[in-house]
Amino acid sequence: LEGRRSYDIGLKAGITDAFPHLRHLVFSRTLTESPDPAVELVATDPAQTVRDLKRQDGKDIWLLGGAELAGALYQQIDQLILKVGALTVGAGIPMFSRTATFDPRAWKLSDHTVLDSGAVFLTYNRLTQTAAVA
Repeated sequence: LEGRRSYDIGLKAGITDAFPHLRHLVFSRTLTESPDPAVELVATDPAQTVRDLKRQDGKDIWLLGGAELAGALYQQIDQLILKVGALTVGAGIPMFSRTATFDPRAWKLSDHTVLDSGAVFLTYNRLTQTAAVA
């Protein structure tokens, strides 16, 4: 799953499908035609789309970039995989847009990988509300 602004980054570099090995859905209310036959454009409610995808057979659902899309899907996210790199830019995009519902969640670190470059991948699984309180 990818938001339109994240998808635009690849388009500007001439890449119409950065994930040819995956089903690639781009959420957009402005794109009317996909630049790549393998990329599906979705203009409907992202949360309902994810609920529908979760009922289908298949593997995990990945969300790539996009604070707006992540904010719209906040209630649907079960796992976070965060990459932390040794680079700062001074300003940036929040993980979730300011329009995300205020709903504090507790997460448990379930895995981590440290690369020689110093980058770290942290995997967190969402705790149920009951477990978060305990």
